[in-house]
Amino acid sequence: MTASGSALLEDRYGTKPRRASKRTYWVVGAIALVVGAGVAWIGYVNFGSAPIETQATSFASLPNNQMKLTFDVTRDDPSRPAVCIVRTRVLDGSEGGRKEVYIAPAEGSVTMTTVITSSGEPVTADVFGCSYQVPAYLSTHMPPSG
Repeated sequence: MTASGSALLEDRYGTKPRRASKRTYWVVGAIALVVGAGVAWIGYVNFGSAPIETQATSFASLPNNQMKLTFDVTRDDPSRPAVCIVRTRVLDGSEGGRKEVYIAPAEGSVTMTTVITSSGEPVTADVFGCSYQVPAYLSTHMPPSG
């Protein structure tokens, strides 16, 4: 091909792109590694094992739209108090009643039993969730109100 033919091709298709340096590949690789580690950490925090795990072991209907629920609580730090929210569900699946249950510090797994009052006839009961953020009114140091 002649010099003018080469110039014609460059005008039509452009010149060959410059290749990135090895330093650029290392920087991009390091950034990808940091972003990947960040995503993995966020996934572990959000989807890893819960600090408080519960298992409903039994429930039984009682008169006057009440239900007795028994559940086990296992904490990663048994020296801290916790609170669990338990609830009943009525036949259409909606929530019929809800209650907060104080879980005192104790070694190992703790079995709790409570009675939940429902607005309608309850058909099931479960543990909605647990937390170490115990409200002050559930503390055993405060007198009951009302």
